[in-house]
Amino acid sequence: MAVASSDIITPSTASQLILSLALTLLFFYLFSSFKSPSIYLVDFSCFRPPPHLRASTANYIEHFEVYNVHEREAIDFQTKMILRSGIGPEACHPLSFHQIPPDQSLRSTQDETETVLFTVVKDLLRKHTLDPRNIDIIVTNCSIFCPTPSITAMIINKFGFRSDVKSVSLSGMGCSASIVAIGLAKDLLRVRRNSLALVVSLEAVTPSFYSGTIKSMLLTNTLFRMGGVAVLLSNKVEDQFKAKYKLKHLLRTHMGADDQSYQSVIQQSDEKGNMGVLLSRSLLHTAGNALKTNIIELGPLCLPLSEQLLYGWSIIRGKLWRSTTKKEIYVPNFKRAFKHFCIHAGGRAIIDAVEERLRLTKEDGEASRMTLYRFGNTSSSSVWYELSYHEAKGKIRKGDRVWQIAFGSGFKCNSAVWECISQLDPSIRNAWSDDIYSYPKEIPDIADH
Repeated sequence: MAVASSDIITPSTASQLILSLALTLLFFYLFSSFKSPSIYLVDFSCFRPPPHLRASTANYIEHFEVYNVHEREAIDFQTKMILRSGIGPEACHPLSFHQIPPDQSLRSTQDETETVLFTVVKDLLRKHTLDPRNIDIIVTNCSIFCPTPSITAMIINKFGFRSDVKSVSLSGMGCSASIVAIGLAKDLLRVRRNSLALVVSLEAVTPSFYSGTIKSMLLTNTLFRMGGVAVLLSNKVEDQFKAKYKLKHLLRTHMGADDQSYQSVIQQSDEKGNMGVLLSRSLLHTAGNALKTNIIELGPLCLPLSEQLLYGWSIIRGKLWRSTTKKEIYVPNFKRAFKHFCIHAGGRAIIDAVEERLRLTKEDGEASRMTLYRFGNTSSSSVWYELSYHEAKGKIRKGDRVWQIAFGSGFKCNSAVWECISQLDPSIRNAWSDDIYSYPKEIPDIADH
């Protein structure tokens, strides 16, 4: 049987095919090398304090009375704030706060920190049968407590991480620090391929008790509670099949160049030398301005074009017909870009203000209100308790986008946008599992103690 000359692969033809294949493979290799790897959120674990650490409103008031370090006016003010805080009886304080007087020693602060750190890291590693030596990057954040050796060193020593693990401890970054830590881990993962990153966020409550009389500094005594979270991130391609979320956007806004913003949340001592954190009267106004600036950057990345056009037109209309119309600037419908919202549970007023600014409903802010009620203000980890609440409620579906909004000293507003990339099982245990069936709850304006 004769064979057509066109069917014969000559040596020169074979060389051309091999060369073409080699060039194709080289192209894909170079493309993948220069393309930033995706960042996956494999899992996270929030700290659930044991029941014996609960600090009810009645317990709080009793301690103020018995401790007798505050004047009558200061006790009455703190009692009033606690009753209106929106924080429930199951929120917890560290063991040091259950003592009279509160033990603010270095040892007690270390005990609180280790309890939270070691519990959440151990739980996260256990859930994924992960060897600590497989972790390549560790980032921790804690604003008030900055020990030597560092908090990352405490984790490395406890669990036996590798000697070449990349570790960073952040301090003084306030309640938005977890998003800052996620951003730093993201940047490290961008340049270190095929790696795992562990982010641990907490705030030490023990050293933050203020015993003076300045009302704007007494507020922190009534708001902050014990909590923390460990988050596992990955840039490994194979982890996309087991990860919960994919990071879509992370934006940080810093208003520190403005003096009023810088001084809105600031650690200082009063005239008698009592150390504390001052929350100024301008805090809500500052947070609103920071959120607006953050949204201006985030909106074009996430909002549908139609919403952007409506917003743009309202700006133009206002400039052109300022004297003839009083129509306000159009507020985009952010629910067209995000299915779920995690607003920092910094306090009832913060949640109310963000809901009003973004035109959200009470249902949109449910996770934030319930987190404040059940766990109190856990600082930077609060947005993770809120995400955990959404999961436990079975609300998050594959393809949904979640917007975490965090505020912190400096003053900062930070946003993280996550896309759910797997089918989540709400029956998997988390910090809410034991009593999620009882939520949401109706929270009274003034608590009954």
